[in-house]
Amino acid sequence: MNFAFNTLRDRIHKNAAYHRTLSELNALPLEIKLDLDIAGIEDKVARRAVYGRAV
Repeated sequence: MNFAFNTLRDRIHKNAAYHRTLSELNALPLEIKLDLDIAGIEDKVARRAVYGRAV
């Protein structure tokens, strides 16, 4: 049962980290996004940064 709570807690923490990362990426100026080649794919970049895999 403890495993289930740990898994749930980890998912909640990762979801929060994803939303924080996405918010920070969306707050970047367009010029920076273009330089980093992430304009329009901020969600994918945030997902990969937090979950560690391309989806």
